[in-house]
Amino acid sequence: MARELIDLAPPEERAILVGAPLKRTNARHTAAEHLDELARLADTAGARVVGTLTQQIDRPDPGTYIGRGKVEELKALVAEQEATMVIFDDELSPAQGKNLEGELLKRVIDRAELILDIFALRARSAEARMQVELAQLEYSLPRLRNMWTHLEKFRGGIGVRGPGETQLETDRRLVGHRIAVLKERLREVEKSRAEQRKGRKNIFRAALVGYTNAGKSSLLRALAGGEVFVEDRLFATLDPLTREVSLSTQGATDGPSDRPSGGRKDKHPILVTDTVGFIRKLPHHLVASFRATLEEVREADLLLHVIDASSPSWEEHRLVVDEVLAELGAQEKAVLHVFNKVDRMAPGEAEALAARLRELLPDSVVVSAVEPGGTRPLISALQAAASRGKVETEVRLAAGDGKRLAELHRAGEVLSTAVDEETGELVVRVVLARG
Repeated sequence: MARELIDLAPPEERAILVGAPLKRTNARHTAAEHLDELARLADTAGARVVGTLTQQIDRPDPGTYIGRGKVEELKALVAEQEATMVIFDDELSPAQGKNLEGELLKRVIDRAELILDIFALRARSAEARMQVELAQLEYSLPRLRNMWTHLEKFRGGIGVRGPGETQLETDRRLVGHRIAVLKERLREVEKSRAEQRKGRKNIFRAALVGYTNAGKSSLLRALAGGEVFVEDRLFATLDPLTREVSLSTQGATDGPSDRPSGGRKDKHPILVTDTVGFIRKLPHHLVASFRATLEEVREADLLLHVIDASSPSWEEHRLVVDEVLAELGAQEKAVLHVFNKVDRMAPGEAEALAARLRELLPDSVVVSAVEPGGTRPLISALQAAASRGKVETEVRLAAGDGKRLAELHRAGEVLSTAVDEETGELVVRVVLARG
């Protein structure tokens, strides 16, 4: 008898999305946008959206978030669509999650837990995996009690501690210990990164920040070339990636991109780092645990805030990123707003955006990471920013002092040399970093 093949692939998750915005003027409009983004997050995590439910509320119901009547409607929708899980767009309290799962008899997660799951799926490096694990543990710690509800009939207390409470305390102790271990390891990573940055203190550094899927990785690839992973999905990149970028324009006008296709290589290029994307309602635990990685943001000379110009929600996205930067303590950093994906806009729309930006954000640039010549405005802005961090000076040294001359070549850009015949000294014009 032929042996039947067993499909070991996990069954497909069928998800119902729930949005419950607070009542206000534009709540219905923003709810649709937020649920559309939640659907993209669910797709990234591997779930198929089979239905949505929305409910405008005055305030969240403390027991079920959406109220008893809407829970009954949700239960019917779950049965009708044969859904296997329900995803809420807003963060649920431990009690709300427990009550909803009890009513629906399906797994219930919120936006924060979904994002954490995506990060766990996308984490590649050891550092990223530690950061995600730390965020997940800190998120789950107040929710451990719900995992032992089948034992809650046992009362606790001195002398009468039941197995439920004993197990809960054991889990809390183990989770707390693991959190402490991960935090210590990430502190070591942060120290290591600080040592690495010391060797780059004389190099101009820019960090790409922005809403997820704004095109940061595409811009880095257009500027630096080489292998840079790019995917049209939310949170395609978690680990920071630093590339050396030449700002020379020799030969750039004839090539398919703005990177030099000929001529000499810059002696002193800049470093550009791609960082993890932000998103609205980003879990606070995740921001906290990624502080070691996002230290690159705080240490950068210039933040390149990349914005998807083709998105109708770009203004909200910009404010979300500004809020996260403030949470990271980087609100005082120099920022250049880079409006990307202009190639996806109609000519009239692009012109209207440029006119508006001249009033709203006059120092911004409009670029395309895919069109030939599309990043030239950004390169010009980077050249100007890097030049502001340098000073041109004249240095005199003995004509035979090759050691000091070599040090000048390493520390800056030697523009010219000449011999002063009267003193027998070497006169060197050099560009050095300020400070």
